[in-house]
Amino acid sequence: MAQPVTIAALPAPLHLDIARTALVIIDMQRDFLLPGGFGETLGNDVSRLQQVVAPLAELLAAARAAGMLVIHTREGHLPDLSDCPPAKLNRGTPAKRIGDPGAYGRILIRGEYGHDIIDELAPVGGEVVIDKPGKGAFYATDLDTVLAEHGVTQLLVTGVTTEVCVHTTTREANDRGYECVVVSDCVGSYFPEFQRVGLEMIAAQGGIFGWTAPSGVLVAALTDQPAASPTSPVPGSAVS
Repeated sequence: MAQPVTIAALPAPLHLDIARTALVIIDMQRDFLLPGGFGETLGNDVSRLQQVVAPLAELLAAARAAGMLVIHTREGHLPDLSDCPPAKLNRGTPAKRIGDPGAYGRILIRGEYGHDIIDELAPVGGEVVIDKPGKGAFYATDLDTVLAEHGVTQLLVTGVTTEVCVHTTTREANDRGYECVVVSDCVGSYFPEFQRVGLEMIAAQGGIFGWTAPSGVLVAALTDQPAASPTSPVPGSAVS
């Protein structure tokens, strides 16, 4: 296991205890990222999210090599939709809603092909997979218990989308006392402005929700290699 390090981050350097840190990969699911999936049927450019895959795969490999706890989340619902509130179910376009047939099976339904994580980031044995019915990874899940059992106090937060599930999870974690580093090129949004502002909000006011840092800084910390420091404004995002 890698030793504690100080990483260059915004708004200030952060002491990262790698033995007490988990990599959280949020909702890198086929329904959101693949052409023809739910995200694209809503009119979004999924290529913006796909830019996250390569740097996240590199960070994931480094985390695995360092023995870090890795947690994947998947947003989705039971086949009978009993865990999907009507207010959420009835939102969206009239043609495509949660549970409807889609290109990769029923949309955001657990067990369907589209609900699962993309091949490039597929979990391996021993990694935790959290199925969540909401935007935040703590709501109606055992994530907090899993982190406590592993003695985790710090999170590297990655995945999609920056302004929705990433932000919600980071805010939930912050309220529970976790220190969060949102990895700027390993989170993505369909909307460039949301990506920029979402990252800025994390580190604003002295780190009101946490820190931001590019993946190169974290990979270097995990592999004991030098890395460039992030500079203000918030380091370059995965979406431009």
